[in-house]
Amino acid sequence: MFEQLFAILAPVYLSIGVGFLWRRIGRPIDNQLIADLCMNLGAPCLVFSSLVALDVELSALARLAVIIPVAFVIFALVGFAGLRLSGLAPRSYLAPLIFPNTGNLGLPICLFAFGSEGLLYAIVIFAITSVVQFTVGQWIWSGKISFRQLARTPLVYAVFAGLMVIVTDAEVPAWLLRTTQSLGGITIPLMQFTLGVSLATLKVKRLPRSFALGGLRLGMGFAVGVGLASAFELTGVIRGVVILDCAMPAAVINYLFAEKFNRDPDEVAGVVVASTTMSLVALPLILAWLLPS
Repeated sequence: MFEQLFAILAPVYLSIGVGFLWRRIGRPIDNQLIADLCMNLGAPCLVFSSLVALDVELSALARLAVIIPVAFVIFALVGFAGLRLSGLAPRSYLAPLIFPNTGNLGLPICLFAFGSEGLLYAIVIFAITSVVQFTVGQWIWSGKISFRQLARTPLVYAVFAGLMVIVTDAEVPAWLLRTTQSLGGITIPLMQFTLGVSLATLKVKRLPRSFALGGLRLGMGFAVGVGLASAFELTGVIRGVVILDCAMPAAVINYLFAEKFNRDPDEVAGVVVASTTMSLVALPLILAWLLPS
């Protein structure tokens, strides 16, 4: 079991560590450029090529389209209640409790743990999460929804195009499939690298509060993931991916939104770093429980 877990997690942690050390030793890095490449080029190509190239049942995609929004609603209700009891502002802290890191961490871990099938389900969850973040998530931060921003998000069109190919059973030209597969291949390594760079940059303030909220994100995510997997009678790979993705730490994009809308970015950074640090121990335990010995 130890060798199995090491083979899954070591590539992820080492790739994150490379980004962390790159930033720490002062090497030049354009984080915004890399983020743009991932979200506006790599991720859409990865989503499209995976949807059309891998064998996927529409029923499985439909279940994820229901399960993940339900998970977000539960996260929101539990998180809001916890923040109100703690006297903390939901406008600043709620989104980090709702939105897990289904990209930088979720994609590679699901790939290495469950193979191409796991990656496909993880990609669908990542796409759903991204759409909700740029609509409901932005509303939490700013008080308004920007459908214009959503319309400018290539990931939305990649999901739509991939679903159209599946529904119509259309044949994708080899040149298009190979191009999107090639460009999509940059996404996961760059996401891991930028997570490391971000962790080297973000600072943790108010340690007890940051780790308490980070613990809430991980514990709530795991409990909700297990509960939904049971309620929807999920089995096999899709069950493992749903539980893992629900239990991921707070996404780094929460900090970017907090900084953009001036919603206590230093405090949000603390939650991101604390939950990610705690996940280094939590994720191996969850995987050990999920995977056959």
